[in-house]
Amino acid sequence: MSMTANALRTAGVSALALLAICGQALGQSGEAQPKVTDPHFKIAPGYLQRSDLPNSLVLLGPPPEKGSAALARDEEARRATIPLRNGERWKLARTDADLAFPQAADNFSCAMGVKIDGEQTPRLYAMMQKMLSDVGLSTYGVKNKYNRVRPFVTHEEATCRTDQEAILRSDGSYPSGHTAAGWGWALIFAQINPERSDALLRRGLEFGQSRVVCNAHWQSDVDAGRIMGAATVARLQTDATFLADLEAAKSEVKAAKAKQVLPAPACAAEAAALSGQ
Repeated sequence: MSMTANALRTAGVSALALLAICGQALGQSGEAQPKVTDPHFKIAPGYLQRSDLPNSLVLLGPPPEKGSAALARDEEARRATIPLRNGERWKLARTDADLAFPQAADNFSCAMGVKIDGEQTPRLYAMMQKMLSDVGLSTYGVKNKYNRVRPFVTHEEATCRTDQEAILRSDGSYPSGHTAAGWGWALIFAQINPERSDALLRRGLEFGQSRVVCNAHWQSDVDAGRIMGAATVARLQTDATFLADLEAAKSEVKAAKAKQVLPAPACAAEAAALSGQ
């Protein structure tokens, strides 16, 4: 790539387009890779070789069939979120939809109790980016096989991120890669900062539910995404490089807590949105 990321931003390239450009560069490595249509999951090399990723074709069944009770549950979950549209929870779902950094790290800083960034928690920050590729790629066997249509397309509606809809229309809905990432991160964050494990795990759950609120995924997509996120985390626990980063991240967060470098005041607004106030 002839231009740096900063230069591309200066030139006015959008965050989503920047992710796609980074993905094209990685795709030139010569390693056989699954077809990945969402550029979020091609931003950085992960910890795992493609052959070591959990296989969604083995771990997941097909998405709900037309006329099934499972699909009726999906529709019920979707209808339950309609009153949230354009409210504070909808706005949070819009923020959660952004997997570019630093926003992806900011999404979990309040739950962590310290700001996650490249300055005070550099190993944790880099670990999130590498994990994003691993958990995202783990979903694509089933995504590509079924290429499930997303709810906003089925119902001819909008999502909380109209700027992402062109990508989403060509990217299979099942399972949810965003959910896999959020749940995978939350599980690791709970290891790093066990004193805040409940808050971190709840944030991970809500991060996935944001995809239903956003009208970008069905509930069954989210449920399956959590399975792939957890499966990827289990596999990461056997990787020496990941485990070294995990220990370094624990030290970083401990030091940040001692310095009391807290997240931005927006945490109160996030808490209110999650509680429905």
